[in-house]
Amino acid sequence: MLNSPLIIAPSLLAADFSRLAEAADAVADSADWLHVDVMDNHFVPNLTVGPPVVRSLKAVARLPLDCHLMIENPKRWAVGYAEVGAYNVSFHAEATDDPVTIAKDLRAAGSRAGLALDRDTPVERYLDLLPQFDVLLIMTIKAGFGGQAFLPEMLDKVRTARRHAKAGHLELRIEVDGGVSADTIEAAAAAGADAFVAGTAVYGAHDPAAAARHLRKLASGSAG
Repeated sequence: MLNSPLIIAPSLLAADFSRLAEAADAVADSADWLHVDVMDNHFVPNLTVGPPVVRSLKAVARLPLDCHLMIENPKRWAVGYAEVGAYNVSFHAEATDDPVTIAKDLRAAGSRAGLALDRDTPVERYLDLLPQFDVLLIMTIKAGFGGQAFLPEMLDKVRTARRHAKAGHLELRIEVDGGVSADTIEAAAAAGADAFVAGTAVYGAHDPAAAARHLRKLASGSAG
């Protein structure tokens, strides 16, 4: 589903970490990417997985891995995720003063490059850098923990970025992450997002595959 007009990316942060392989397989036929939240307990106050887990997931997952690095010093660590098989690696603009070099290094290592913006970071200061990236990940919560409520005011960033991408004829995925659910995904799609990270909305459902399909249907009907 790599060429899908819309990307549904279930977040494994909301899955049972003792059964990650089963969680990955549960959505393999209904989603496009698997979203892997990497937190270092420094950039954000939470600690999750690292390259060994990503390497293990790569060996068993049928979907491409979308790694979101919420870590300090991405210049040192980001390429390692590309080297263990991540399809896309997004790192936070707030954690580096040289995002373009990291993007080039990621692409050279074989992955796509994504720039992530936290809740309080204006998108305008990064618009001129977007041609260097494949994905712009806009947080619709404060980075660090799953289960937070969607912040609709963050969609102004999505609209601004989508207008800029269209004006520049950029092939750019705009991904939203945080509080994405059946109640919020239509507004995000209408604003111009075309990739959607959904954690509890998928893995908190009785049937994760059906939940992912339902999210796609809702987003497809509202895509801007």
